[in-house]
Amino acid sequence: MSAVIIKDSSYRLLPFRFMRMQGDCPQDVLIISDAGEHLSITNAQLHDLLDKRLQRGTALYKDLLARHFIYEPGKHDPLPEMAAQFRSRKDFLLQGPALHLFVVTLRCNHTCQYCQVSRAPLAGDGHDLTAQDAMDAVDRLFESTSPTLTVEFQGGEPLLAFDRIRQIVERVVERNETEQRDIQFVITSTLHHLTDEVLDFAHKHRIQFSTSLDGPAELHNANRPTPTRDSYERTLEGIRRVRIKLGHGAVSALTTLTARSLEQPRAIIDEYVRQGFSSISLRPLSPYGFASKSAQRLDYPMERYVLFYQEALAYLLELNQQGIHLSESYTALLLNNILTPFSSGYVDLRSPMGAGTGALVYNYDGYVYPSDEARMLVEMGEDGLRLGSVRQPLRELLNAPVMHLLLEAGIAEALPGCSDCALVPYCGADPVEHFARQGDPIGHRAFSSFCEKNMGLLQHLLRLLRDGDDGVQRVLLSWLTRRSVADISHVGYRG
Repeated sequence: MSAVIIKDSSYRLLPFRFMRMQGDCPQDVLIISDAGEHLSITNAQLHDLLDKRLQRGTALYKDLLARHFIYEPGKHDPLPEMAAQFRSRKDFLLQGPALHLFVVTLRCNHTCQYCQVSRAPLAGDGHDLTAQDAMDAVDRLFESTSPTLTVEFQGGEPLLAFDRIRQIVERVVERNETEQRDIQFVITSTLHHLTDEVLDFAHKHRIQFSTSLDGPAELHNANRPTPTRDSYERTLEGIRRVRIKLGHGAVSALTTLTARSLEQPRAIIDEYVRQGFSSISLRPLSPYGFASKSAQRLDYPMERYVLFYQEALAYLLELNQQGIHLSESYTALLLNNILTPFSSGYVDLRSPMGAGTGALVYNYDGYVYPSDEARMLVEMGEDGLRLGSVRQPLRELLNAPVMHLLLEAGIAEALPGCSDCALVPYCGADPVEHFARQGDPIGHRAFSSFCEKNMGLLQHLLRLLRDGDDGVQRVLLSWLTRRSVADISHVGYRG
């Protein structure tokens, strides 16, 4: 006689997604709610959950109830709590653009093979932001409703146009006497053109710096050559000078990874330890500017990057457990999305998209773009993502046809390949990157490098959170509270 299974129909299912997880742990199914809660369960438990066979009072039942995977009709209404979580994750939608990038010049002394901004020569004309365009851009900045604003100066090498930086900062400070916004200034620079004048001005206005350090001297100089062949030495000297004048935490650095870089994860990390950084950003190549022209020599399959990331992260966790505090910036952003109900602030991981809604770029030519990547496409001959001119009011720029086009492709939850992905609560849409790589802002997710990267990294972090020992989990949790100046920006240094 077969056993009779009595279903417990006292609970109802709430919407959730699931995916199979790899690894030795028997809890091989990950379930994720629309509000971002996650839980690892076994395949048998998944079937019991779906078939209403779970027994009330068990630890699993209580966990599922607390994380809003199930609810008991008539006993507790989960919708207000779930709505609050979802509202917190999407609160950026009500804030207006908070990141404002001023491309003050395209001129640069570096000849980086992976350069993403199609630099101009030092003596080149017509590659600097004009005084009038700068003042109009400041007007657009204050038309944003965001209570916090980050003003980031980029190039080229922005310090080659320091007079324009000075003009913009002084105007923003003057306007803010009545506006009363919380404003952060960042200069993304090689630091090779630092002067006492620049440092004094940065000290007066609490300006922070972001630079590039690609690893030890041989690797850095190969990736970022200069005519004098001393890029590494001059970068370290610039870091030293900023720290002396402004404090140790006033400068952050990131590395752009070429194929050669992927062979040296420990050497790159050791260099950051030697230079006393508390954060490192391990950034793969992007499909923009000169980087696309050098792809055959410098690029690599995203699978290689994910493997590099896993090896580098293992080494970082090992160092942290030894008392050496060095976090990885992108990991901290992903952990924020996984472990908290709050938005990380990182534009590329937003859904709806952050381009335009969270960031604006005022280009050296007086035109406005929804993201740094969108303006880089101009240097590749593609100006279709231009919003308009700095002379147009912000409301008009944000209502441009380009914004409508991008927003239609900018909600991950509604995109083919994303709508049924378990990881979508932690990810974004990034239509600009898909436009650059695939010629279509929606793109084909099965061939998307953006998806391959984020799925690979998210799954690895979720496995570490599930299977890692207490030491690993403590380190990862500690990274949520340690954020560097590089995390302020969605891009960091590009040149």
